[in-house]
Amino acid sequence: MPGPQRRGTGAGTGAGGSGGGAGGGDRRDRRDGGGGRGGAAASQYLERVVAINRVAKVVKGGRRFSFTALVIVGDGDGQVGVGYGKAKEVPAAIAKGVEEAKKHFFAVPRIQGTIPHPVQGEAAAGVVLLKPASPGTGVIAGGPVRAVLECAGIHDVLSKSLGSSNPINIVHATVAALKDLHRPEEIAARRGLPIEDVAPAAMLRARAAATT
Repeated sequence: MPGPQRRGTGAGTGAGGSGGGAGGGDRRDRRDGGGGRGGAAASQYLERVVAINRVAKVVKGGRRFSFTALVIVGDGDGQVGVGYGKAKEVPAAIAKGVEEAKKHFFAVPRIQGTIPHPVQGEAAAGVVLLKPASPGTGVIAGGPVRAVLECAGIHDVLSKSLGSSNPINIVHATVAALKDLHRPEEIAARRGLPIEDVAPAAMLRARAAATT
């Protein structure tokens, strides 16, 4: 009797273990499925967290800490925005920054993965210079500038920071530079000239190659 009871107990435990494993598998499947849906929703936009700072507020009872997050959001195809979120926890601050960035999307003119012309942007003490580059050059830029350009869908560009090293100033200077970009058609219409007299021949060939 002791032997069969032990075998029966072992079998019961094995069945229970397999049942528990199946239940665990179901739970894992549910978790994986939820993660997959969340990943699909997050994959619609490119998100880059540039800087996270801890802020302390002195009150009567002591200090209260909160976090700020500077976030860049873009679709990788000419739309980008910058957001700044603040909350008591880092994930909540990032989420607020993402929502604010989506509210401030703007279009970036591009020609074959680069910018149409050299441009310089300034914001506070930040100064950023951007120049077009030939295909294959890549994004030659530091962290904050690279985050903005990659989210905007710019793949070949040269950049140089000429002012403050503060990431917030650099990001806003980059945004100011991108907002100062103009398409060749806009310049030609403003001057009342044909586009061939405004844009270089290499640029026109690049545009024609990109559209075909």
